[in-house]
Amino acid sequence: MGMTVIYGVMKMVNLAHAGFMMLGAYFAFELSQRTAIDPLAASVLAVPLFFLLGVATYWTMVRFVPVADEPTLPSLLLLFGLWLVLQNVGYTVWGADDRSILTPMTMATLRFGGITIPIIRLIVFGIAVLSLVAWHLFLNHTWFGRSVRALTQNREAGQLVGIDTGRTAMLTFGLGIAFTGLAGALLATLYSFTPDFGGSFMLRAFVIIVLGGLESFSGVAIGAIIVALIETFSILVVPASYQLAISFSLLVVALLVLPGGIEGLLQRRRRLQ
Repeated sequence: MGMTVIYGVMKMVNLAHAGFMMLGAYFAFELSQRTAIDPLAASVLAVPLFFLLGVATYWTMVRFVPVADEPTLPSLLLLFGLWLVLQNVGYTVWGADDRSILTPMTMATLRFGGITIPIIRLIVFGIAVLSLVAWHLFLNHTWFGRSVRALTQNREAGQLVGIDTGRTAMLTFGLGIAFTGLAGALLATLYSFTPDFGGSFMLRAFVIIVLGGLESFSGVAIGAIIVALIETFSILVVPASYQLAISFSLLVVALLVLPGGIEGLLQRRRRLQ
């Protein structure tokens, strides 16, 4: 969702996504190690902090990149360079050793019939769903949410009706980074991590937004479910190490067969009806 909202309003592919996700993981780790705060509570606290970090990043760097209707080389180079900087900061501060976050719920499970579900994964899934619901309500029931949707659909028309594109872009970038920090902190409770953490998740996120539709917020949720189901059940046929290759295959199929993503397909069906 963080990549989608930034692309929708600013037409920038946030290649620094993985770097901010890595910082979210270490934020939850440091807060849980140095205080008595639960890592899941730390992930929620990451939202306002990373929102401010995103606003600061926009104000100091991103706002100087010219806005265009498609991703530009300067924006790609800037955000890719920022990713490398954040990654090397991570190596300098925390080193290259694997870190992990263990809680009393890490090994706890629930059983439903013959299915065993780790409680920690259930909680992370619940927080993710609540985040999507909150974002949906925010988009549809606030003036700022309406301005985000307007700029996503048509930037020029949004400017004509008086939307402050600079302020909206700044707050949108902040919200996108807030989602990214939350995701990194939540994933840190599920996986071990190093300063390289986030790269594979960023690639999957890109597959999801292309599959769902680059500017479609609802399409992202649908694309995430499709990618998750295919990757999960593919281990019945191919080794788990091929999961990332399966995601890239989905990307190729989406680009060739569904260039507008699932949302584009749904819109064509509505027009035909």
